Amino acid sequence: MEEEKEEESSSSETGSVGRVYDGQKKFGSSDSLLPGLYDDVALNCLAWACRSDYASLSCLNKKFNSLMKSGYLYDLRKQLGIVEHWVYMVCDLRGWEAFDPMRNKWMRLPKIPCDECFNLADKESLTVGGSDKNGNVLKSAELYDSKTGRWEMLPSMHSPRRLCSGFFMDEKFYVIGGMTSPTDSLTCGEEYDLKSRKWRKIEGMYPNVNRAAQAPPLVAVVDNQLYAVEYLTNMVKKYDKEKNSWDVLGRLPVRADSSNGWGLAFKACGKELLVVGGQRGPEGEAIVLNSWYPKSGMQNGSLDWKVLGTKDHAGVFVFNCAVMGS
Repeated sequence: MEEEKEEESSSSETGSVGRVYDGQKKFGSSDSLLPGLYDDVALNCLAWACRSDYASLSCLNKKFNSLMKSGYLYDLRKQLGIVEHWVYMVCDLRGWEAFDPMRNKWMRLPKIPCDECFNLADKESLTVGGSDKNGNVLKSAELYDSKTGRWEMLPSMHSPRRLCSGFFMDEKFYVIGGMTSPTDSLTCGEEYDLKSRKWRKIEGMYPNVNRAAQAPPLVAVVDNQLYAVEYLTNMVKKYDKEKNSWDVLGRLPVRADSSNGWGLAFKACGKELLVVGGQRGPEGEAIVLNSWYPKSGMQNGSLDWKVLGTKDHAGVFVFNCAVMGS
């Protein structure tokens, strides 16, 4: 019987450049991914494996190593609607770490090759505006396409602003907060329609007054609902789209007022809100990840925060944090 071979392909239909696995390999084939299963069935089974196990799977043999490196499983997971949200953060100078909430597992990532300016600067994963090299506040915005690796210049915003925050909601991009100068804060927001390519100014969308020493607004979107942290009171608020106002929900599980909002992460993690911050205890300093499921409502008049994970001896300051699902 003629031996079946893997075909080389760069087809966009597979979403990866590399090997396309023959889904019709016969039961018991020595060349199959999982003996006793057709490869298309085996691939569907492997797609449900936790991403934390990919490193171990790649060590089984050359075939699995090739599969894991190809990125094919990520495309298959996307087609099947499988999403695992991991938290990526920097809380010390050693670099980025990843946290898998499902396995309660921490992983140190390879060091990013960069200069000292990047190492020492404040880094945000989603933001617009800023200043040029002369300190002039900008009203420009750019959109990065991760598939093509290219930046696209967008139309300018209505107001120049720095120390602002950006987020996606209802398939539109929003910018709130920030300052036009070291002394002038912005309470308006701006909405960018990706289809019409136009900005719309929303007066009073973020009434909290920014100060030069304060962090950009801590905001997160869950199920197309916008939440924010009020630094001075350590409270979580929810935005009412109809009234263009904010409702107080409850207290944070950690303090945000001690450093004017700096060193704290407030993110969406799937269907939950995630707060990452430091705390000091009898055993020393630690970074704690707390989550709240908005659909669960309030418990005895307060938010029912759950501890997702803890990173001991990691300081108490979160320099940067991002949540990504794949």
